[in-house]
Amino acid sequence: MIAAARLHGVNTAIASTPCIGVFDSGVGGLSVLDALRRRLPHAPLVYVGDVAYAPYGERHPEQVVDRCKHIVERLAALGARVIVVACNTATVLGIAAMRQRWPALRFVGVEPGVKPAVAVTRTKRIAVMATPATAASARLRHLIEAFASGVHVHVHVQPCPGLAATIERGVHSGPELTAVLAPLCDSIRAAQVDTVVLGCTHYPFVADAIRAQLGNEIRLIDTAVPVAERVAVVRGHPDAGPASVRVLSTGAMGAMSSLVQRCSTLRGVCVEHLPI
Repeated sequence: MIAAARLHGVNTAIASTPCIGVFDSGVGGLSVLDALRRRLPHAPLVYVGDVAYAPYGERHPEQVVDRCKHIVERLAALGARVIVVACNTATVLGIAAMRQRWPALRFVGVEPGVKPAVAVTRTKRIAVMATPATAASARLRHLIEAFASGVHVHVHVQPCPGLAATIERGVHSGPELTAVLAPLCDSIRAAQVDTVVLGCTHYPFVADAIRAQLGNEIRLIDTAVPVAERVAVVRGHPDAGPASVRVLSTGAMGAMSSLVQRCSTLRGVCVEHLPI
């Protein structure tokens, strides 16, 4: 066993047991981490929230890719052999570059759930709520073409500027959130859809507020559980303890600490600082 090292202020055990690395632009990927903990309760997990640069969805694509590479380097040093890109924007902009840069690592991305939404819509009209970067991406256009166009499902793409940043600040209810959501939900209702894809991992944390504005008759699609199932397949070997969860933040830790305690599988986990 190689002795424990220090990596930019974070304890790093270069361990013989690999872990699963998870990262997002900030707090949103905690919804995926929670699902992973439920699906793989004995797997060592390390999460990095790039709070210092959140949200990715409103940054230049080259900057997003650069940040992704920095974080993957840190997760690989911490023992990650499977890495979950728990951010829709990072997936659509950066996962191809990450796979090329680290061919020995296994990457699982998060994409807007167009396929499952198409499978359940009754009216053949769905909406995708997404960050501006994801909404404008070629990857989302490809998903729509691959899974919706051929079966004549209309897809209303709803860019949500400011929503991820609002959630990142710890605003999960109340007038400020309502003011951000109201015009977005008005546009979605006007599109007469029956299914809405939560196309950013931040959005499930305000699903109740979205549902309150859209109405209970509209189905919301969250992809965290299918992602966890995919990781279980990709990992491809039995869990070897001891199970552990580490949550690291590159910036302010208050909102992340609060959301960690809201996730039932993560309660009691302390957020650590990772200055990169």
